[in-house]
Amino acid sequence: MRVALFLTCVNDTLYPDTGRAVVKLLTRLGVEVDFPAAQTCCGQAHYNTGYRHQAEPLARHFSDVFGTDAYDAIVTPSGSCGAMVRELYPRMGERARAEGRGDGLARRLAPVVAKTYELTEFLVDVLGVTDVGAYYPHKVTYHPTCHGLRSLGLGERPLRLLRAVKGLELVSLPGAEECCGFGGTFAVKNSDVSAAMGADKVRHAESTGADVLCAADNSCLMHIGGTMTRLRTAVRPVHLAEILASTEEEPLS
Repeated sequence: MRVALFLTCVNDTLYPDTGRAVVKLLTRLGVEVDFPAAQTCCGQAHYNTGYRHQAEPLARHFSDVFGTDAYDAIVTPSGSCGAMVRELYPRMGERARAEGRGDGLARRLAPVVAKTYELTEFLVDVLGVTDVGAYYPHKVTYHPTCHGLRSLGLGERPLRLLRAVKGLELVSLPGAEECCGFGGTFAVKNSDVSAAMGADKVRHAESTGADVLCAADNSCLMHIGGTMTRLRTAVRPVHLAEILASTEEEPLS
């Protein structure tokens, strides 16, 4: 099986180790991974801020880059960007049709919508695995990010993968389903509310006694991690992909 890695802007710019972890993990599982160098922003920031027409060229470019038959699937380590493609690209097509611009956009985006998967979906639903051979001897709590939880419906998939990691002690996070307060431009437009929500999330993480708070979205982990630094907590944020890529031979510290 050959897949395209849709890394996302945040990961490519700030968290490249997450991309490396995805490649390492999938390669270990026998998947051929390609990184299309022409990929750019999927348009989520524009769309969610109200610039919907401006997001359309980015969606078309995404289709041009990832829509080739050379890939069996498109895999992303981001619930929010995955949800942009899966949930909001179809809405973009529907809106264009409603505005009298025909169904060209919807038809152009349909192939990439159908084969885009968030990483844990791909592992559990497509590859059919939960034990990926990972080793991570730490106490971990898991934050289900909003887009993964509500838009993609990831449910138990991330937890099933974490429970199968050798040496990992998984503890429940109080208020797990509450938003961390990031929300992209929400954190800028409503900074006081965003900061308060982030502080609540960090206090909940601290209460578990975990060494690590993990999630499947680095944008949320960036917000939570910044709050952890300001509050001087001992808990640290780690992307789920990095935990799953860790082995006894090549452990993640």
